[in-house]
Amino acid sequence: MEKKKVNMVAVVTMCFLFAMISFVTNMAAPFGNIWKGQYDWAAMMGNMMNFAAYLFMGIPAGKMLVKVGYKKTTLIGIATGFVGIVVQWLSSLKGMGDAAIYVYLLGAFVCGFAVCMLNTVVNPMLNLVGGGGNRGNQFIQIGGTCNSLAGTLTPLLVGVLIGTVTDKTAMSDVAPLLFIAMAVFALSFLIIWFVKIPEPAQERKTVKYEHSAWSFRHTVLGVIAIFFYVGIEIGIPAQLNFYISDLGFEGSAAVAGFLAASYWFLMMIGRFLSSGISGKISTRTQMISVSSLAILLLLIAIFLPESVTMTLKGSAVPLKCVFLAVCGICTSIMWGAIFNLAVEGLGKYTEQASGIFMMMVVGGGIMPLIQEFIAKKAGAIPSYWLVVAMLAYLFYYAVWGCKNVNKDIPVE
Repeated sequence: MEKKKVNMVAVVTMCFLFAMISFVTNMAAPFGNIWKGQYDWAAMMGNMMNFAAYLFMGIPAGKMLVKVGYKKTTLIGIATGFVGIVVQWLSSLKGMGDAAIYVYLLGAFVCGFAVCMLNTVVNPMLNLVGGGGNRGNQFIQIGGTCNSLAGTLTPLLVGVLIGTVTDKTAMSDVAPLLFIAMAVFALSFLIIWFVKIPEPAQERKTVKYEHSAWSFRHTVLGVIAIFFYVGIEIGIPAQLNFYISDLGFEGSAAVAGFLAASYWFLMMIGRFLSSGISGKISTRTQMISVSSLAILLLLIAIFLPESVTMTLKGSAVPLKCVFLAVCGICTSIMWGAIFNLAVEGLGKYTEQASGIFMMMVVGGGIMPLIQEFIAKKAGAIPSYWLVVAMLAYLFYYAVWGCKNVNKDIPVE
């Protein structure tokens, strides 16, 4: 049987968009360190606003794929992202006064609309270009590698720009990063305008939809898994960042940024390795392995005494922080694996499922906010019990929940 030719232009384009998504998303947590110094309640609110947008835009974005196609949805998403970054930059201007925090949160919300649209495009496109199955997961992991590279650089850059968080630290200190983001969005718009992207949804416009993505049990359980996963992915490094910054030693923000960057760097390594082995090792096997390892690493971090330290950048840092950062190798493949398992066998319902998935990415805002609430009451480290519980669900999904028991539903 002849192997289907891969559209490399589409793959490269989607990988670039995957990197942009992470670049914008991962500014929220380190920016939270800035606002936290002025408003105690604001630490995770930028992150929350970014992910709350998914709740409103997820399903409409899925419908956009069917109605206007992948390319137009991408262009609208990029233009929206540019506006969101500009609004965040406005919050750094002198004269904003007490309104600055609300302007920033509005910008974070608008950026959330943008990355939701881009995510809705990228994931099904890479899965479809790869032909679904293990190879579809392989292509998503390749895109995820680019996503993690951007995620590694973002907190590192913010940490360097801030140095140590004080009551005088302001958004103007990270304005250069916002200008870079504006330039990236502008350049991306021009690139996508001239690139030809496959339009599988447009080709199926005459197909009748007797059911919906909600008709598939493994998809519904996968939607719940994505909700928890994004909470895990964001919550681990965000709380790690706050925990180290609150230790208050000189350069603590830079050290926090370095360890958070290490987490995203390990995610990049994990996705790179997964992209190499996904053709031979099943998605389900990989998912079972990493969810189990993540639970083990978190339990070690929770029970390891804070007095056990290591020297990092000339400062004594609790060793448990390293185990938290290493979790990045585990969360690395989860997004692509869950998406791949949950849309397996959906056919014409894939775009609808992608929109639903993006709606549930709101978990990346809700669950870290709950974790932050627990951290304030019980401490940063005990808050990771919430993450352990969410990982237990992912383990269940990988073992039992991902099986497609609705194969009788026609999907062509």
